[in-house]
Amino acid sequence: MNQEPPAKRPGALKSQPGSNPDLPPQDPNSPDVDPLTVSAEEDDESRLPEIVDAGGEAVPEGPLAVGRAAIEVAVRHAPTSPGVYRMLNAANDVLYVGKAKNVRKRLTSYARPTGQAMRIERMIAATAAVEIVSTTTETEALLLEANLIKQLRPRFNVQLRDDKSFPYILITGDHWAPQILKHRGAQTRPGRYFGPFASAGAVGRTITALQRAFLVRSCTDSFFESRTRPCLLYQIRRCSGPCTGEIDFPGYTELVREATEFLSGRSRVVKEQLAGEMEKASVELEFESAALYRDRLAALSAIQSQQGINPRTVEEADVFAIHQEGGYSCVEVFFFRTGQNWGNRAYFPRAEKSFTPEEVLSSFLAQFYDDKPPPKLILLSHDIEECELLASALSIKAGFKVEVNTPRRGEKKELIAHALTNAREALGRKLADTATQTRLLQGLVTTLGLPQAPKRIEVYDNSHIQGSNAVGAMIVAGPDGFIKNQYRKFNIKSEGLTPGDDYAMMREVLQRRFKRLLTPPADGAKPKDDDSFPQWPDLVIIDGGRGQLNAVREIFASLGLTQVSLLAVAKGPDRDAGRETLFMPDREPLKLEPRDPVLYFIQRLRDEAHRFVIGSHRKLRKKDIREAGLQEIPGIGPSRKRALLHHFGTLKEIERASIADLGKVPGVSAESARKIFEFFHAQPG
Repeated sequence: MNQEPPAKRPGALKSQPGSNPDLPPQDPNSPDVDPLTVSAEEDDESRLPEIVDAGGEAVPEGPLAVGRAAIEVAVRHAPTSPGVYRMLNAANDVLYVGKAKNVRKRLTSYARPTGQAMRIERMIAATAAVEIVSTTTETEALLLEANLIKQLRPRFNVQLRDDKSFPYILITGDHWAPQILKHRGAQTRPGRYFGPFASAGAVGRTITALQRAFLVRSCTDSFFESRTRPCLLYQIRRCSGPCTGEIDFPGYTELVREATEFLSGRSRVVKEQLAGEMEKASVELEFESAALYRDRLAALSAIQSQQGINPRTVEEADVFAIHQEGGYSCVEVFFFRTGQNWGNRAYFPRAEKSFTPEEVLSSFLAQFYDDKPPPKLILLSHDIEECELLASALSIKAGFKVEVNTPRRGEKKELIAHALTNAREALGRKLADTATQTRLLQGLVTTLGLPQAPKRIEVYDNSHIQGSNAVGAMIVAGPDGFIKNQYRKFNIKSEGLTPGDDYAMMREVLQRRFKRLLTPPADGAKPKDDDSFPQWPDLVIIDGGRGQLNAVREIFASLGLTQVSLLAVAKGPDRDAGRETLFMPDREPLKLEPRDPVLYFIQRLRDEAHRFVIGSHRKLRKKDIREAGLQEIPGIGPSRKRALLHHFGTLKEIERASIADLGKVPGVSAESARKIFEFFHAQPG
């Protein structure tokens, strides 16, 4: 092969980035360009038996040298403008996504022969090519980098693993009588959105208290329009009854205004107004009205007491605190809106142990706000390197100025200290759970004779009622516990399936699951592992006995699967927990002691699968019931159907009714009431 003089090789270049005369001058303000991928194999000059470092000395041939050679080739084509680069391995998997104000200068730093951290050296050694996307500004590069990290989940980046959207409270604006409800997802419906809240439970509790305080309706528009008399919520004083004219339009509008004022942070003014109205009603001897105002004030106090710490000087802010221990990082996030604490959530981003708290927090923040609106103020427990750049990027995205800082004193510092305490406690619980999970997985190895501790466990179950609305489900567990973003449900759709044939249902579920793994995608790409979590299970658990186990063995044999361990869990006599029998291929049935931790662990896995499949079945069944109406209930003809709908208003209210309530409907006998109740509350198999 031709070898160029050492002084001309990429590793020996000492000129400033951008001085390569072989490349056209780069315009820092040039528009985005298509990704450019360059690798060592595409450049004849990189095919060298040895690489020469900046001092002219030979570096031994090996993976690290090959990786540096690929990066040095990329340096030749890299722009001196801002952009995002991706390190790719030989299989074209993305190893790392980074951004830089000067891409060529940043890539040159990776080609240095010394001074790299061990993590960086491992990344360089695995690199076969570099892909580059130019951006017009460094701010655009930051936003693009965060988006790509969340999309591609590269191995060497900090990864935000829990990406579930936050719930909001919505007061609708597309109806004369606005509705209050929980909302998650795109904010496309007209109205006022308040949030984010840390959990759906926090939203539910707040909405319930707001209904008591402001009597704003929560029913759907279709339910609202069909009412001929007030519903139960009116009777228990959680709605003012605008549907049937129990309150006039100006009165209801005033209630909505008060609710909006309260959620907008003017709670003190609203409480003072209610207290004044209560006093006035009391003086005028209108004690029923005074009691109603008293109850509304108590509901408002309940909302604020549930929120815990409420800052006096911080109107709107997100507070981030990070704590590291035992190789894990925990980022605790508190949400403060309208001067109220709207909850907190702990995150455990995936990051190598060598990352500092500042590095983890910086990458975490960019990904966190990739699909969420930022507040006006972001408070951090640690100073991050690119604080001003992040603030600029978030300001552009939000359309108003966003401030990012690390407080040193005062109430803001107290908020950080409170968040740090929560982060420390959450990480302590995480470490304890991880240690317990590790012991339990090792216990599975000993008890079941597995070749190694399973990294991925899949548990299967199915549910139906006499073969109708059949659903199969898969839940997944690993070293970190249940992996809920890997759960899957399967609507059973085989034609000619005998109703209630559990073996055939399980056969369809497993064939669909594993054929998908065995068949490569149409574009030829490899299936991506989520957070390096394996796609193939080490252990499959099914709910059933020897018959189910043999059926699954036949399925696996037909698919050529031999490396997956199988376990069937048969319920004990009278379905007693603790008396299960475990079945494995070519082994005698196994019974464990009722208090054995391994048995308890297996029960938890099975019960989680049962919970998930039952929930999926009920959703499917309710959908069918809504579509079919009452025609499917034996003995319910058109006359009784009309009577039921006239009495309850909607199918949902009929479903909620007790047998006694159903029996009060004209024309519905006690036996018919029992049949209707059992139809809606039948237990799936």
